[in-house]
Amino acid sequence: MIYSRIAGTGGYLPDKVLTNQDLEKLVDTTDQWITERTGIKKRHIAEENQTTCDLAEHAARNALAAAGLQANDIDMIIVATTTPNQVFPSTACLLQARLDIRGCPAFDVQAVCTGFVYALGIADKFIRSGSVKNALVIGAETMSRIVDWSDRGTCVLFGDGAGAVILQASAEEPGILSCHLHADGAYESLLTVPHGISNGYDKMIEGNAYIKMQGNEVFKMAVNTLGRIVDDTLAANNLKKTDIDWLVPHQANIRIITATAKKLKMSMEQVVVTVQEHGNTSAASVPLALNVAVLDGRIKRGDVVLLEAFGGGFTWGSALLKY
Repeated sequence: MIYSRIAGTGGYLPDKVLTNQDLEKLVDTTDQWITERTGIKKRHIAEENQTTCDLAEHAARNALAAAGLQANDIDMIIVATTTPNQVFPSTACLLQARLDIRGCPAFDVQAVCTGFVYALGIADKFIRSGSVKNALVIGAETMSRIVDWSDRGTCVLFGDGAGAVILQASAEEPGILSCHLHADGAYESLLTVPHGISNGYDKMIEGNAYIKMQGNEVFKMAVNTLGRIVDDTLAANNLKKTDIDWLVPHQANIRIITATAKKLKMSMEQVVVTVQEHGNTSAASVPLALNVAVLDGRIKRGDVVLLEAFGGGFTWGSALLKY
């Protein structure tokens, strides 16, 4: 039996930092208002000449180093992103060229904030089938490019960054225990960028393709949906809530994170929280948080970790793993 396990993690954040105090100069908001409602204190913003692929490359090289692998050991690349460099080729193909990897499959996944969990689930299936030995799975975003910096309801939320893992074949016990992926497009209007290539292209090239969000409705859906997927994930693995060592949630809002922890009856000391430092980095959020907790020694080999996310679409998903 072939399983998949995480062999190494990596992350990268742009150097430029935008604090709540900086935002007070841009829109009618305050540090107190942002902190109380979101938990966010600052976010990292890509420079004008930095692309999603640039961020992904840094995270990928860090993950390769952590796994003790060379780029030519990789035989699949999946990049989860909502903000690709260009229409095509995919950001994964651009990254493949940067890493000088030839011939292996490389493609992007678009499931917004759940993108990394989707990509991890896909890579896990490829490894379990025996067709892939080492998959590079990345969540990378330059969300600042689709933020309306005059909209105080959304501009305070988002940041840029990239997180990566090396998913590796293992003949021993499984690392990825299960993945659970879902979507319901009926809620598209609650969280959307309403313009694109075949719908409102003129507005997109004019720089008007920005995130639109009905915050209260999204909050309610996220809390309810994530609560259900926690139950579903535990039931699928015949586990109790007390069997989970760490929760690594999507870093969108501290209130959503707290509500999910309460559902699991977990102390916040068992929850990896980076939202105060990173903001919402969409598909990069979960792997960035995972990498932080691995590097600082909180998450150790053998720990049972629950990853979960919720994003535009709506999409939602979880991955249960033994690190």
